[in-house]
Amino acid sequence: MNKIYELHADMCKVFSNPTRLEILNLLRDKEMSVTELIQKTYLSQANISQHLAIMKYKGIVIARRDGKNIHYKIAYPRLIKAFDIIKEVLSEKHKL
Repeated sequence: MNKIYELHADMCKVFSNPTRLEILNLLRDKEMSVTELIQKTYLSQANISQHLAIMKYKGIVIARRDGKNIHYKIAYPRLIKAFDIIKEVLSEKHKL
């Protein structure tokens, strides 16, 4: 099997969680701190941090420390295009 398919499947596993998709959508246009993400999602700090750690480990987001705050952004902004295409297809399919 071609290695690219394995890498693709591995990345898609990260995107199979609705919370991670919500976080990525929030990060689509700008860098955000953990505190900002907590305020937008109403999730706990532990929950947000767990999802961000998974995405950081897989190279999907990158982190920048600013004093006590950690700011995250999408490592490859072109991923948003893929999300938007999938959302468009789902909207058409389900008439959302």
